[in-house]
Amino acid sequence: MAETTPRRGVLVTGGGQRLGAAVCEAFARAGWRVWCQYRASRTPAQALCARLREEGFDARAVEADIGSEAGRIALVEAASAEGGLSCIVNNASAFEPDTGLDFEAESALRQLGVNLIAPLSFARLLARRAVPGDGIDRSAIHVLDQKVYNLNPDYFSYTVSKLALERAVSLQAQALAPALRVCGVAPGILFPSGPQTEANFAQASRANLLRRPIDPADVARSCVFLAATPSLTGTTLCVDNGQHLVPLARDVMFVVDDLLKASPAP
Repeated sequence: MAETTPRRGVLVTGGGQRLGAAVCEAFARAGWRVWCQYRASRTPAQALCARLREEGFDARAVEADIGSEAGRIALVEAASAEGGLSCIVNNASAFEPDTGLDFEAESALRQLGVNLIAPLSFARLLARRAVPGDGIDRSAIHVLDQKVYNLNPDYFSYTVSKLALERAVSLQAQALAPALRVCGVAPGILFPSGPQTEANFAQASRANLLRRPIDPADVARSCVFLAATPSLTGTTLCVDNGQHLVPLARDVMFVVDDLLKASPAP
């Protein structure tokens, strides 16, 4: 029997690597058409989508600059033209070390642009495509960070941008209803970042209530759940093994590093 309705489609920003790749794979395996946006990660993004297509799933890698409104508009229009776009997962992020005392305005604005303005813009662009009575359940999912519930002053500009985006989840849910649902997902530490060593990450990934690493696939499945549940809007899921309930004075990678320095080698 021929399909009578178009396959649901999702656009995942920063989908070529790390969490973005896990999100693309989870949606593809759940039967969604996937547009995997990348900027600098052409090779892994294309390899991921090629592998998924070989396994019978619908996934394509799309190069796009999401740092400009023109780039965002073009990306949403291109995906919509292919049919079925009903969800955007705002996963792409900029993560640069700075403090409240030494941050540089240019760097801070760059992080605000990627981490806050782009997600807000994508949600708005998708909401604008709604037509009364079209029967399409549209949603935007903002990828946050457990840091927004467990504040420390490290990565100051990044944290400020994610704090604003966390507040925007409920605000956009109100502003864009009923055209669009807006939800958030707040993961804990998933991959080594910046100067972090593998040994540091192995320790830091267990600094949570459950004392075990967080599976990126769990975060990805949570995104699929939010996108596929029409009654959810204005809410955020913490997928972090309870990391946000373990107060830390500094970012977890620095706390663990200090502990390792203070502990004698086995």
